[in-house]
Amino acid sequence: MKTIDCLGDMCPIPIIKIRRAMKTMKSGEVVKAVTDHSCVLESIISNFKNHKITHDEVINGVWEIFIEKT
Repeated sequence: MKTIDCLGDMCPIPIIKIRRAMKTMKSGEVVKAVTDHSCVLESIISNFKNHKITHDEVINGVWEIFIEKT
């Protein structure tokens, strides 16, 4: 699993980082993005609708978002 640090990043930077990472991934592989902005979570959900997305707020204000490439 690839992990992308998006702490402190505002959109569209996290989306760009995730797209770059997913270019080299195969179907079924997962990338984890860590962010501290709720708007990034919303952007990821809307930009990667064709992929399986799960997320968890691991501590107050920090989310781990898992995107499985389909």
